[in-house]
Amino acid sequence: MSYIPRLKKEYKENISKNLMDNHGLVNVMQVPKLKKIVISRGVGAAVADKKVIDHALDELTLISGQKAISTKSKKDVANFKLRKGMPIGAKVTLRGDKMYEFLDRLITSALPRVRDFQGIKISGFDGRGNYNLGVTEQIIFPEINIDKINKISGMDITFVTSTNDDNLAKSLLKELGLPFKKN
Repeated sequence: MSYIPRLKKEYKENISKNLMDNHGLVNVMQVPKLKKIVISRGVGAAVADKKVIDHALDELTLISGQKAISTKSKKDVANFKLRKGMPIGAKVTLRGDKMYEFLDRLITSALPRVRDFQGIKISGFDGRGNYNLGVTEQIIFPEINIDKINKISGMDITFVTSTNDDNLAKSLLKELGLPFKKN
């Protein structure tokens, strides 16, 4: 018997049935799924210092458990001394078991470490069933050693679902355990 992440098992056994009952879905294929999680980070200081990108890549790799890649600029911007093709950010896309493992660690250990945490905003939905969450400090993740970081910076986490309905996506993410703010 192979290992199945806790949230994946919970989704298959309970969450999909709950979503079908609560939203009047007839077919199992109508139940929304979490397709991928994208963690991205812009590093504007990388124009002056190339080592900043390496630190950002290392931190994202530690946080996600998967190798991060650098994102490159698409055009020249003279005011920022930016050339086309220069690395200016880092990102990692998680799917499958690694996605569920990251989501579990985010919900159980990282988000509770945020200062004065009241829940995450509901306004992060984009109208197509995807949710964007901004994290202001990378030190909320237990994998990051606070002594080895150069500068405290944030990152964006995007949850991509298989539905185009924001209400269904919100219900899915709530069932998975994301702590939304109470109105």
